[in-house]
Amino acid sequence: MNKFLAVSLIRIILFPTTLLSLGIGMSTALAQNKLYSPIPLANSTEISDTLSDKDIPTGQGGFARDYIVKLSKGDNLAVDLSSDNFDSMITLLAPDGSTLAENDDGPDGTSNSLLFTRITETGTYIIRVRSFGETGVGNFKLKVTKLQPMK
Repeated sequence: MNKFLAVSLIRIILFPTTLLSLGIGMSTALAQNKLYSPIPLANSTEISDTLSDKDIPTGQGGFARDYIVKLSKGDNLAVDLSSDNFDSMITLLAPDGSTLAENDDGPDGTSNSLLFTRITETGTYIIRVRSFGETGVGNFKLKVTKLQPMK
């Protein structure tokens, strides 16, 4: 086989393979974006929900469920998470994805979580409910409250 023909065949084979790889990568990225959709929350709300093995794997053997909430600069926020089924952890993620605040065990000595924080930037935040380590899945209650200053 001559050199020109060999180079042409390689180009013909590599080009479609590259396009196929890019197409699969793009499809996967789009599918992942569609799969991740945090649950919208009102600013002050109390909900009962269930953490399951269908939720977001934490990489530590447990699972997480995300809630999205819009907050304003100066808001004082209390997030209370309780479960009889797993050791709860609560994380507040800032609009840029960084961890703003986190709590494992509340002050009452239980494995429930209680988080207080002041919001310094208006934006869309993620409240992440998760189990500590491999402690499991199950029912939980999440209470999100915007605290009002006393007059």
